[in-house]
Amino acid sequence: MVNIEYLKIPKDRVGVTIGKNGKIKHQLEIITKTELKIDSDTGNISISSTDETDDPLAIWKARYMIKAIGRGFNPEIALKLENEDLILEIINLQDYVGKSKKALVRQKGRIIGKGGRTRQIMHDMLEVEISIYGKTVSLIGKIENVQMAREAIEMILEGSRQKTVYAYLEKMHDKLKRREFDEMVNGKPDMKDILREDLDSDEDYTDAEEDYNQASLDEEEEDIEEDKDYFETEEVPEKL
Repeated sequence: MVNIEYLKIPKDRVGVTIGKNGKIKHQLEIITKTELKIDSDTGNISISSTDETDDPLAIWKARYMIKAIGRGFNPEIALKLENEDLILEIINLQDYVGKSKKALVRQKGRIIGKGGRTRQIMHDMLEVEISIYGKTVSLIGKIENVQMAREAIEMILEGSRQKTVYAYLEKMHDKLKRREFDEMVNGKPDMKDILREDLDSDEDYTDAEEDYNQASLDEEEEDIEEDKDYFETEEVPEKL
């Protein structure tokens, strides 16, 4: 029996998902043992199981990898989701700032930080990959690390000062290092005993539904173009 799932990504991420001469698409199919059909004009993608598909989570993994690329991640980073210890979480910024484009751009600027400093510190402290694209912030990393990064981002969105966020990140970094040391001494816990929830939900990201409607995508692509103009011509103000 062939299982099929569908999703849609922004049109400006279709080329990245396919890759030069189809390289990325081929890699996705090889890794997950699935078959992908990509409509370059619409961004519609179907993921099908094949006779070689032996992992019951294969389609789920392929969908998450593609969704990560669609949310702005480099394919090399997105393909790391093959590792079952890693998850993808997508935060819808409009849940925090509403529909104001000015507020959206400002908060994205605060998450990035001057010269990319805040995002880089978050990445280095928590070992989490971060992509800021359109109306979303997306995270890839271990479950606990992603939860910590989400908390830091929510602190920023709720108005916390940058130095308060940095203090939190330093505290979480120390916690992770202590745990890493404990695992070296006592051994790593069995990941099968850890409850892993599917973070791909409407609650976390209403615009990341399995079926994007075209109007929503068109609006987002317009926002992305406006963001490019903004960041190229004006330094994002950062409130300290």
